[in-house]
Amino acid sequence: MSARSATIERNTTETQIALTLDLDGSGQYEINTGVGFFDHMLSHIARHGLFDLRIEAAGDIEVDYHHLVEDVGIVLGQAIAEAVGDKRGLVRYGLALCPMDEALVLVTVDLGGRSYVRCELSFNAPKVGEFDTELVCEFFRALASNAGMALHVVQQSGGNAHHVAESAFKSLARALDEATQIDERVSDIPSTKGVL
Repeated sequence: MSARSATIERNTTETQIALTLDLDGSGQYEINTGVGFFDHMLSHIARHGLFDLRIEAAGDIEVDYHHLVEDVGIVLGQAIAEAVGDKRGLVRYGLALCPMDEALVLVTVDLGGRSYVRCELSFNAPKVGEFDTELVCEFFRALASNAGMALHVVQQSGGNAHHVAESAFKSLARALDEATQIDERVSDIPSTKGVL
């Protein structure tokens, strides 16, 4: 693992999560949340962001998937915040548009330390398999809040719920990859304030 990595565990009465993230990986992943569609979406973050990501998670999915999805977002956000460190030389901003057939979702991120979420996704179905589509935005909210990230997720087109979600997660991956890069031209904090 590189120096820009983090291992986070979260154990509550609702969920048990162990996560390792390496920002300077090659897109390798081992993900097991017990929720197939969610695993599929998380794999896109690793593969298309070129992050090495391991997630072992369990939770009260017999109730519904909300607690598990939200808590994975919390832990991944915490891992990103830890892995970027003091943000010296960080590119900080990222933007991506990744199509998935007819679906196209714009994602922009700012790792500036202030969390904000704009999630404008329209799903034509309440579920993909057993996964509630409303949980996509819940995941993004938990992620951004804990990463200290401004995150805009804005659907441009799309009708198939699976495709819309996949476009959003792939775009998130690419935007995060860009934002977490180190710019060799920059030796200090990427802010006119001198601190993030």
